[in-house]
Amino acid sequence: MMEKKHKSGFVNIVGNPNVGKSTLMNKLVGERISIITSKAQTTRHRIMGIVNTDDMQIVYSDTPGVLRPNYKLQESMLNFSESALGDADVLLYVTDVVETVDKNNDFLQRVEHMQCPVLLLINKIDQSNQEKLEGLVARWKELMPQAEIIPISALTNFNVDYVKRRVEELMPESPPYFEKDALTDKPARFFVTEIIREKILLYYQKEIPYAVEVVVEEFKEDETMIRIKSLIIVERDSQKGIIIGHRGQALKKVGAIARKDIERFFDKKVFLEMFVKVAKDWRNRDSLLKSFGYQLD
Repeated sequence: MMEKKHKSGFVNIVGNPNVGKSTLMNKLVGERISIITSKAQTTRHRIMGIVNTDDMQIVYSDTPGVLRPNYKLQESMLNFSESALGDADVLLYVTDVVETVDKNNDFLQRVEHMQCPVLLLINKIDQSNQEKLEGLVARWKELMPQAEIIPISALTNFNVDYVKRRVEELMPESPPYFEKDALTDKPARFFVTEIIREKILLYYQKEIPYAVEVVVEEFKEDETMIRIKSLIIVERDSQKGIIIGHRGQALKKVGAIARKDIERFFDKKVFLEMFVKVAKDWRNRDSLLKSFGYQLD
């Protein structure tokens, strides 16, 4: 009997903000890796989720939504998205039933010239009807004739298994790129910062969340507990006041919800300390952006 050859490859998920890329990524990987809230721009880094079976390794990466940069941080976010076009074995271009087909034409043109297979996923079909969907599929076929178009609903799992199957069929033969027990290429403290940032996005209004970065200064784990010291960095003193809230109530609340989620994620008791610091105009300062892990070149 012939031995099954090992398949391995990179599947990169791209598309505009809020079309459901992170929800899809979590369904494909089966772990809650990307943070999901309804505010645009919640995913700022490329995140890899790794699915391992005996004869296959699929490396998924979830990229920031494609948007035109209007400050340095967004330039870096766009760099992450464009780097995803470079190393894909399969590209999942996610759109939905709401956005217009010609949004981000220049990015789409680059997708069109890609050599690898492109699966164009029309998400949120639970919010549409048959007639509208057929019209959308026809328009996308015209625009991206080489792509395979698959209507899905990441939220209700409709067609997600089919997407998984297609991805597996399209994987090239290759030895694994990562250790077979790897779940993601991000260290534990990255998930702590993402969970805290998610809670900030959910709890505070308007501009505050986008002016916030979270840094884990200390992550100490023993058999029974994880002790975490984290820093919330804002751009102005007024924002610091809002994050802390009256008598520290807001910060306490966010800390309590974040701690619960971190405990769930690591399945361990967590002691979480949070401090707020002002770093003036951090989103436009190269040295600070680099220290937070953004890629600027």
